[in-house]
Amino acid sequence: MNNQSRTSERIVWIDCEMTGLDLTKDALVEVACIVTEADLTELDAGFEVVIRPADMSSVENMIEVVKNMHAASGLIDEIPDGISLGQAEDQLLAYIKKHIPEPRKSPLAGSSVYVDRGFLSRDMPKVDAHMHYRLLDVSSVKEIVRRWYPRVFFGTPDKVGNHRALSDIRESIQELKFYRDLVFQPDPGPTTERVKAVADQINTARGAQNDLG
Repeated sequence: MNNQSRTSERIVWIDCEMTGLDLTKDALVEVACIVTEADLTELDAGFEVVIRPADMSSVENMIEVVKNMHAASGLIDEIPDGISLGQAEDQLLAYIKKHIPEPRKSPLAGSSVYVDRGFLSRDMPKVDAHMHYRLLDVSSVKEIVRRWYPRVFFGTPDKVGNHRALSDIRESIQELKFYRDLVFQPDPGPTTERVKAVADQINTARGAQNDLG
């Protein structure tokens, strides 16, 4: 496989943190990205940036549950010192192009990633234009697993869920690895013991991540 073919198989994982989910009024306040090979190996430590909205009213008017979430994660304290949306878009695009130079070759991946894509389309059109139109949504895989492989679904490791973009991406990648290792294989699928063993490996890895920060 030549280098061009190999890079086209890569996957771009993006997660955004916003002041809410309303595209008519809410703002991007954090975006992170990790590029993986097709086998889900991360190419580097990833990219993350905090954004200071041009109009801070979207931050000031966040509903209580979102405000509490961003306060608990520490994000709300970082927003005033964030960079502009334009700077964030340029930096994110440069990071993606470093690994995937050609446009419209790699899918955008994440959990419920259509939400993130909506904000990228609105606020980062250059990034959106570089991505393939297809999405790789781990939430869709989860819904299939819930219906077709209930043993695997009920053994899925719990998410830590600290609502920071980079750690959320890593949880999505880990979740897809879990499904890959346990579901994408011939019937009758894995034993309950195998499910638990893989889940324990992920829980150990997540514990180590939390210890690091």
